[in-house]
Amino acid sequence: MKFGVSTFVTDDGIGPAELGRALEERGFGSLYVAEHTHIPVKRESPWPGGADLPRWYYRTLDPFVTLTAAAAVTERLEVGTGIALVVQRDPIILAKEVASLDRVSNGRAVLGVGAGWNREEMRNHGTDPRTRMRLLNERVRAVRALWTEEEAEFHGEFVDFDPVFLYPKPVREPHPPIMIGGSGPTTFDRVLEVGDGWMPIYGRDTDELGARIRELRERAGRRLPVTMFGVPAKAEAVAELDEAGVDQVLFNLKTLPEDGTLAELDRLAALL
Repeated sequence: MKFGVSTFVTDDGIGPAELGRALEERGFGSLYVAEHTHIPVKRESPWPGGADLPRWYYRTLDPFVTLTAAAAVTERLEVGTGIALVVQRDPIILAKEVASLDRVSNGRAVLGVGAGWNREEMRNHGTDPRTRMRLLNERVRAVRALWTEEEAEFHGEFVDFDPVFLYPKPVREPHPPIMIGGSGPTTFDRVLEVGDGWMPIYGRDTDELGARIRELRERAGRRLPVTMFGVPAKAEAVAELDEAGVDQVLFNLKTLPEDGTLAELDRLAALL
């Protein structure tokens, strides 16, 4: 099993370069960062985590700037999004950003994707929440084409462009892994259609998780990788996830100033 952290990197927490360096020094294998471009002042969509939206949701740095800064000061740390809100991003720009990150990190980029929960945020980007899942699938397929085809083109319901050259191409072959977030009834369809693996958020029912992982791999006909996002710092949780068939654990790292983050990383490192 591999170990990393998932976190919100903000303007009032530890900096991305300092975080990346600290993770690699302590033996962690990956850093996955969250994304919110903004939070509308008038918010109607309920946050899945409770009533009050935490401060760090309002203050995230751009994920690809963050991950580039972390990659520049490390040699082995995998750098990924957990998750990139693809329904709020132009697919051509997204393809270039991730390929550039993969290039400067020498093949360490991972694109974790999802549709998100904040409908007001989506609408500010011109996205209709009712069609966001179809939009997500198309944009991921378009990104994959841009990474792998010399003269890429795409003609869909939402994404449409004639043949284009897009460089750089990713370093990793055939391209950076695309991990699909979510746990809804259509998630596995999406993983099998456009993804390379599954990245659910941690839950308590590991018996059900194990059954779902087996179902996904049976449908795929191979061992698709599973990365568990937002795992608490408990040895029993790690053991249960290992038993369920999870390949990588991402510990939930609180957003704290540098001293507090380093202390928390020391505590998490004891579980590796």
